[in-house]
Amino acid sequence: MRVLVTGGAGFIGSEIVRALVSAGHEAVVLDALLPSAHGSGAVPHRGDGLIVADVRDRKAVDGALAGIDAVCHQAAMVGLGKDFADAPDYVGCNDVGTAVLLAAMASAGVRSLVLAGSMVVYGEGRYDCRDHGRVRPGPRAESDLAAGRFEPRCPSCDTALVPGLVGEDAPVDPRNVYATTKLAQEHLASSWARATGGRTVSLRYHNVYGPGMPRDTPYAGVASFFRSALARGESPRVFEDGGQRRDFVHVRDVAAANVMALEAVAGRGPGTFTAYNTGSGQPHTIGEMATALAVAHGGKAPVVTGEYRLGDVRHVTADSRRLREDLGWRPGVGFAEGMAEFARAPLRDSSAGLPV
Repeated sequence: MRVLVTGGAGFIGSEIVRALVSAGHEAVVLDALLPSAHGSGAVPHRGDGLIVADVRDRKAVDGALAGIDAVCHQAAMVGLGKDFADAPDYVGCNDVGTAVLLAAMASAGVRSLVLAGSMVVYGEGRYDCRDHGRVRPGPRAESDLAAGRFEPRCPSCDTALVPGLVGEDAPVDPRNVYATTKLAQEHLASSWARATGGRTVSLRYHNVYGPGMPRDTPYAGVASFFRSALARGESPRVFEDGGQRRDFVHVRDVAAANVMALEAVAGRGPGTFTAYNTGSGQPHTIGEMATALAVAHGGKAPVVTGEYRLGDVRHVTADSRRLREDLGWRPGVGFAEGMAEFARAPLRDSSAGLPV
């Protein structure tokens, strides 16, 4: 199979390319090499098939799709960014870019797509109230956050809630610009599938980490922030009280899920869209992750700051049973093993674009 991987020179995309080649497939990479992901220097890519272009460039995308059997769409701006001024860039890169890609695929007759989705489309995860059962708390008030009241409360009785695993059928409720663009990508892909008879799988990634994450950039994930601090000889700064629950999944496991999805999507019925949570299935708190990294790195202990960011959610963790049952995927890297490796692994230097 010949696969176009958009964003294939990035953190997750490059691991997918390696996994595809190892599985006997051919990968063609289209990547804009944005400084926010790669720094200002050139990013070397092993092997042939690197096309340096923006996914919004229709002419470049048309050329990249020649002879392609399936597309793995990873190109996107990620993270919360700096402030709302980033909104046009997020919408342009993520949603306009996806629309251009899908239009080109429709013209080229390419009908198989695996999309990099995200758990952020859910907003807050699943919660249960002792008296009212399953509930969906609204966005946390800034006054509560400023006062150190971080846990969502039951909207009916204001009592503490118990967080649980969120499934793919849960209502979506994006809480920030990035999350909104990721949900829009899914809607575009679903519309494309219905209009063209295409087949789409969206892998809703949870917190992906591992070697090669970009360092010292506001567009990286929390694991990268902590690892960058340790590399500078500083303590990881943990926001809120460190009790936020997440599902940390290793980049090699995410790459394996993409290969399985690409191999399976062609066999799906025409006009179909399927979303899969892609997580380890083992929730951990942000504080636990920071501590595990610091211990394995031999660096300074984390500092819990009480700071917060509007748009962050308190708890969101995956129920990945559907992906396991449908595709036979199993995560192979455990939390302790993965964090020990990541604590000493090279990061992608945002100032030079190269691993350090």
